[in-house]
Amino acid sequence: MRIDVLTIFPQYLAPLELSLIGKAQRDGLLDVRVHDLREFAHDRHRTVDDTPYGGGAGMVMKPEPWAAALDALVAPAKGSAVAVASASASATPLLIVPGPAGRPFTQAFAAELATRPWLAFACGRYEGIDERVYEYAADDLGLRVEVVSLGDYVLNGGEVAVLAMVEAIARLVPGVVGNAESLVEESHSDGLLEYPVYTKPASWRGRDVPPVLLGGDHGRIAAWRRERSIERTVARRPDLLPAAALTGLPSDDVEGGALRITTAVPADAAELLVLQRCCWLAEVRDNGDWDIPPVTEELDDVRRDLSQWSQWVVRDPSGRLVGGVRARLHGNGWEIGRLMLAPDVRGRGLGKALLEHAEAAAPASADIAYLITGQASAANLRRYKRAGYRPARPGETGSDPFRGTVELVKPLRRA
Repeated sequence: MRIDVLTIFPQYLAPLELSLIGKAQRDGLLDVRVHDLREFAHDRHRTVDDTPYGGGAGMVMKPEPWAAALDALVAPAKGSAVAVASASASATPLLIVPGPAGRPFTQAFAAELATRPWLAFACGRYEGIDERVYEYAADDLGLRVEVVSLGDYVLNGGEVAVLAMVEAIARLVPGVVGNAESLVEESHSDGLLEYPVYTKPASWRGRDVPPVLLGGDHGRIAAWRRERSIERTVARRPDLLPAAALTGLPSDDVEGGALRITTAVPADAAELLVLQRCCWLAEVRDNGDWDIPPVTEELDDVRRDLSQWSQWVVRDPSGRLVGGVRARLHGNGWEIGRLMLAPDVRGRGLGKALLEHAEAAAPASADIAYLITGQASAANLRRYKRAGYRPARPGETGSDPFRGTVELVKPLRRA
């Protein structure tokens, strides 16, 4: 992975030469280049800022030094101060601009960025960068531009945020962290905060390690760690775990543990939106109707629904979200919806496992499970018939199905 950083304080990025990130550079896993923006300011004082139009306090970073720096970054001109080293002349970086008005930086976003071959960071200062720079980068240079916020606070400049983001991203690049398994069981890897950890001695200053960790029963240890993760998340970051997601917490093995059903968290919203739009294209085709919620919803709608439904997801071993289902109580009925699978994991029993998982999570007060599908969705109708569903009688569920849909019900049998 190549990482370029444009800043007026190159020395601020010196810590990137230390620890695992520094070692990864020496091992050839990372190529980190820090560039001084002032080299692209051509007046005698190397000025990079000026007063804002419209008045106001502070200064604004001028567009021309930024444009010149970005031109040099993406141009393959030999001998340029920041010439492209990529073998492909068409390769361009994703441009990330740290700023409090940007997209929140999350572990899921870090994992996405870790798959990209080239990232560039633009460190703003003062009151920020002239807005036209973003437009120029996107329109004239063809760059994808992401303004990214480290949190709901303001820093003096982007350098501190870049240090944090580069560390979070780079450690996910294969080979940077020696024990890759340590990346799986840590805070935010599954949307939860990490469980408490202990080391020797077993008893220290009157405080003992929890006995379950000393017994060698790995099933009990895994369950204990999951419970502690949930407790910690509820206590410290309840925003990560809506109350509705506290049902059905134990994970189910699917296909011998290759895939696991877990509770959805807010960080899953963007991937759920993409997956549902992909999966419901077949519904649109079969039923001839684009005006259906899975296709017309926006990200805020998916985030809202995560607080109103119990939702579960499945990720493949690479971390990609490949399936999901949700349910909620409506009167005496357990409404199931958004059963969806990525095309490449269908036909392996995962859809059946998700549906059964949602049914099993129904509260005792629910007598029936019900769901809705398109009248012309023949494959879905066959699938749900095999699973024990039948057409609902008028008023049986008390719901109000959309036009062109059919409502299916199934009695819930209790053990």
